Amino acid sequence: MIRDVYEQCPILKNHLTTLKQTTIKDAEELLKCYSDKEAVKLINSDNCNGDDFYYTTVERMEQAIKFWTFSYNNKYFVRWTIILNDTNEKIGIIEMFKREVEDEFKHYGLLRIDLQSKYEKQKYIDDILEIVNKNFFELFSVEEILTKAIPNATERIESLKKKSYVPLNRKMMMYDDYFIRNKE
Repeated sequence: MIRDVYEQCPILKNHLTTLKQTTIKDAEELLKCYSDKEAVKLINSDNCNGDDFYYTTVERMEQAIKFWTFSYNNKYFVRWTIILNDTNEKIGIIEMFKREVEDEFKHYGLLRIDLQSKYEKQKYIDDILEIVNKNFFELFSVEEILTKAIPNATERIESLKKKSYVPLNRKMMMYDDYFIRNKE
């Protein structure tokens, strides 16, 4: 039975991390990710209307979360806060949505992972991708998931390959550096 992720956003847990829908209460801790200049270099801001996701105040972080909540309520995308199980530290976010644009990637899932730079490590990314691979194809009714990893994101690229993502080898819209995984 397919659940509607926009009616009830599930909490998803794995060995190292838990994904919980992002709320305004997460703003102060998430600012550690979005004020981290090294993390921001790896954030996928493709098609985000010029937002570079570099935030330096709690107020700006809260403004972003309010927009993410509005977007969830209007079924545009879902943002989950990534929480470390052993410390309850909020280390970043994950976003997912099903593309409804009329192009060759219509009905593909688009995944974004934003992590504090000190957590941009294979063990954390592997854990997060296990949650994605196990749940997101069904939650979003997609057969393929696309995600971006720029060439400098070496640990992320290794995790993607390990979890059966392969280079797209062509532009997604006008953007480069995408990986794809098909539903198994």
